[in-house]
Amino acid sequence: MSNFVKNFVVAVFALVLVALLFSFFFTPVEEPTQLTLGEVAQKINSQQVEKIVVNGNNLEIGLKDGTQAEAKKEFEVGITETLRNYGVDQMALQQVSLEIQEESGSRFWLGLILPSLLPLLLLIGFFWFLFRGAKGGQNQVMNFGKSNLKMSATGGKEKTTFKDVAGMAEIKQELVEVVDFLKNPKKFTDIGAKIPRGVLLMGAPGSGKTLLARAIAGESGVPFFYMSASEFVEMFVGVGASRIRDAFNTAKKHSPSILFIDEIDAVGRQRGAGVGGGHDEREQTLNQILVEMDGFDRENRVIVLAATNRPDILDSALLRPGRFDRRVFIDLPDIDEREAILEIHARNKPLEKGVELRRVAVRTPGFSGADLENLLNEAAIFAARHNRKTVSQTDVFQSIEKVLLGPERKTRIISEKEKKITAYHEAGHALVAASLKDADPVHKISIISRGRAGGYTMKLPIEENRLKTKNQFLAELATMMGGYAAEQIIFNELTTGASNDIKEATNLSRSMVTKYGMSEKLGPVTYADGENVFLGREMNHDRHYSETIAADIDHEVSNFLHKSYQLAKKVITSRKKALDAIANKLIEEETLEQEEFNAVIKPFDLKPLPVS
Repeated sequence: MSNFVKNFVVAVFALVLVALLFSFFFTPVEEPTQLTLGEVAQKINSQQVEKIVVNGNNLEIGLKDGTQAEAKKEFEVGITETLRNYGVDQMALQQVSLEIQEESGSRFWLGLILPSLLPLLLLIGFFWFLFRGAKGGQNQVMNFGKSNLKMSATGGKEKTTFKDVAGMAEIKQELVEVVDFLKNPKKFTDIGAKIPRGVLLMGAPGSGKTLLARAIAGESGVPFFYMSASEFVEMFVGVGASRIRDAFNTAKKHSPSILFIDEIDAVGRQRGAGVGGGHDEREQTLNQILVEMDGFDRENRVIVLAATNRPDILDSALLRPGRFDRRVFIDLPDIDEREAILEIHARNKPLEKGVELRRVAVRTPGFSGADLENLLNEAAIFAARHNRKTVSQTDVFQSIEKVLLGPERKTRIISEKEKKITAYHEAGHALVAASLKDADPVHKISIISRGRAGGYTMKLPIEENRLKTKNQFLAELATMMGGYAAEQIIFNELTTGASNDIKEATNLSRSMVTKYGMSEKLGPVTYADGENVFLGREMNHDRHYSETIAADIDHEVSNFLHKSYQLAKKVITSRKKALDAIANKLIEEETLEQEEFNAVIKPFDLKPLPVS
C-alpha cells in the first residue's frame, strides 16, 4: 500500500510539472496580429500605436484601440534606426512609448534545448525504472538464504510479562526457570545443571502459546528473536536450510539469547511420512534444525522456544532430550483460570456495576484464552452498537451465544406451525435434561434462530470435570434425542430439525464403543481408526478388526442410540404436561433463562430418573 501511495504521488507531481512547463513555454491560444515593419511605420505615422516593447528582435506592439500586435525588427539594427529607414516621422515616434527588455538567458536556452532533451529524459527514466526492478529482483535472489529474523522490543510500556498471563501457574514456573537460566546461569552451573536447549509449547489453538512467548521476551532481558517456521521453506532447494543457519548464527552472535519459532510443525513434521509429509526441501530444513540444536558444535547459549498445536506430527528426532528438553502442555483453562483471563481482558472495558465475570466463566467451558478475549470484545461492540457507555451482564451473555452459534436472526420470518415445532423440540431437550440425574442442568432455552440453528438449549455442568462416566454419556445421548422424541410424540411426524442432534449423538455413541470401551459386548478394546492423512501418517492404514467386529460395532452404536431414544420417549410421555408448559412459555417469551425455566417446571415436582 505504501508503494502505491508513493508511486501515485510521483505520478501526480510529474503531471503538475509537465503542465507548468507547457504553460511556461507555450503562448496563449489567442495569438496577437502579425504586422510587417511597413505596417508598423504606417500605424505610427497615423498615431494608432501607443506602446512598443522590444524583446530581442521581437516587437510587442500595443495599439490605442486595445489590441495587441507583433512584428520582427531587423537583426543587429536598433529600433529607431529601423523605423527611420521605413519613413516614420520623428514627431510621431516621440508620441510612442518605447520599452527595451533584455531576453532571459535561461529561458532562451531552455526553450532551445528542452524540446529535444525532454524525450531523451523520459527514455532514460523509463530504462532506470526497468533496471531498478531488475536490481531489486537480483537482490531478492541473493538474499533468499537470509532469514527474515525479527528482534522483539523487550522494553517499553507495551511489553508483555507473566503478570499478563492468567492462570498456568505450573507452566509459568517452567518458563520462569528458563528466564532465570539466562539471567543467572552461575546459580545452575554451580550445581551441575545445564541450560535447556529447547522448550516446546504445545496446546490447542488460542490457548496462549504465543502470549507466553511474548511474556518470556518481556521478562528475559536478553535478545529475543522470532519468526514463523513457514518462512524457512521456499520453492528453491536449500533455501530453508540456509535460512536456519543464518537464524542460528544471528542468535549465537547475540548469545545468551532466545530464538522463537512459531508453528514449528510447518517444517518439523515426520520425515518419510508418505503422502501427508513427504517434501525434500522441508526435510532438509528439519535436518538443519536438528544439527543446529544438538549437532557436533554444542557450545552455544541459545535457547530455542517453539510453539505448535500439532505435536503428534512432529519428528521423533526433534522431540528427543538434548533438543527440546522441555515440553510444556498448555490445557484449556478451567473455571478459575477463565475468570482470571476475563479480568485481564476486561481492564480497558468499562463494565457496569454488578457484572459478575464468575457467571461468565461458568457459561464458557471449553473456551480458550483467545475465545474469551473475543467474547468480551463482542460484548463491547454490542454495547457500542446500542449507544451505551458501559458493558452490561446481558451484553456478555449475548456475546457468548453469538460466539458459539452466531448472531440472532430475529427478522427471520417463520410460520406459527414451525415456531410451535421448534418450541416443542427445544422443550423436549430441556425436559429430558431436567429429568435425568446424570444430565447437566439447563441454563437457557431459546427458539430465536442463531446461525444454522433454529433454536438451542444451553446445558452447563455444575462443576469442572475432566472425566465423564458412562451414565453421563447416556444422559447426554438421551438429551440429544429429546427433541426428536418430542416431535414424534406431539406431532406424529419428524422434521429435519433433529438432523444435527442425530449426527452428534451417533458420533458420541461410536466413540463410546470404539474409544472408551463402554460396550458390554465388545469390552475394553479400542477400535478407533488410524490417523488421517493430513496428520502426516500413511494414507493406507490397516483396520485392526474383522468384518464381524465391524458389524458388532455398528450394532452396539445403534443399541446405545435406541436405548437413549426410548429413555427420552419415556420421559416425554410420562411428563407431557410439563412439556406443554415449557413449550407454551417458549412460544410466548421465545427465550427462557435458568431461573425462568426452573419456575415453569417447579409445580410439576420432577423427580430425577436414572439412565439405566
